[in-house]
Amino acid sequence: MDNSKYLKDMGNKIKAARKARKIGLPTLSKQCNVDMSNLWFIENGESNIHILTLKSIADVFGMDVKEFL
Repeated sequence: MDNSKYLKDMGNKIKAARKARKIGLPTLSKQCNVDMSNLWFIENGESNIHILTLKSIADVFGMDVKEFL
């Protein structure tokens, strides 16, 4: 799988988890201490996510990082 497709797939999983929990980007941003614009780029597969950022997001959702990979 090429890198851009991988990032897009991971971003879609993050976005789906956020929407399933009815959490807006501003709320998630505050809860995981990640800038809202960075979250937007991550969810849209336009940014390579740092593993600790992914862990912060997973922690907010009560999920394991592996679920996004």
